[in-house]
Amino acid sequence: MTKQIHLTRRSPYYWRVTINRPPLNIFGPDTIPQLNEVITAIETDEQVKVVVFDSAIEGFFLTHYDFLAKIEDTTSLPPGPTGLQPLPDMLVRLSRAPVASIALIRGRATGVGSELALACDMRFASREKAILSHFEVGAGIVPGGGPMARLPRLMGRGRALEVFLGADDIPGDLAERYGYVNRSLPDAELDEFVDSLANRIASFDKRVISETKRFVDVASLPPDYEIAPEWDVCFASIMRPAAQERIKKLMEQGFHKPGDVETRLGYYVGQVGR
Repeated sequence: MTKQIHLTRRSPYYWRVTINRPPLNIFGPDTIPQLNEVITAIETDEQVKVVVFDSAIEGFFLTHYDFLAKIEDTTSLPPGPTGLQPLPDMLVRLSRAPVASIALIRGRATGVGSELALACDMRFASREKAILSHFEVGAGIVPGGGPMARLPRLMGRGRALEVFLGADDIPGDLAERYGYVNRSLPDAELDEFVDSLANRIASFDKRVISETKRFVDVASLPPDYEIAPEWDVCFASIMRPAAQERIKKLMEQGFHKPGDVETRLGYYVGQVGR
């Protein structure tokens, strides 16, 4: 199996997790065991204090689920340690891990990519190149990785519904204004800023980091029972005729291939039902 998730230990205390599934960083069932391996390492390592998630693919942080894969390859996977299905399980475990997690977003964080970013403790976006989105409603699908439980806690109900029901692309500056990300920074400054923050956190005491984060988690993270139903409803919605018809139309226009549909997915899902 081709390595899609690369773990680099910049020091015992500071790790980088780089997503590299060319050409579009689409998340498929074959990505799940690799991400699970990384999440388990983050949870269990006694030294790591901060982990940054980034991408090796120009224009894409992490995009949507692989709709070309057999649905059974995902639905047949057993639940994870939390009792949730594999993707929401890993995202919940990342949120609760005793380390600081940071998403460095340069390019599209679409669907699963947004869900991974939301599961991280902090999100920093390229002002010129970052796009966050939940396109799913426009494709006839209910999002499934827990974003409806997470996003309203960051930006409020009205703005969250705008993101989900509008199903449009959210550029870096607007994402910052809405609270989707911590900050959007000029692209030329993004790497240095995130690296500096990560190194600063890595210099602090791990126990104090994990204990402080645990109290913030109690005040801010959604309970599992809010996240669990999203997965089942998501896959039920994918099988409905409305979703199948919309996904087929998007595929005919170039969905899952390098090109304008993937680059401007918000525009195309807004046209597919007209």
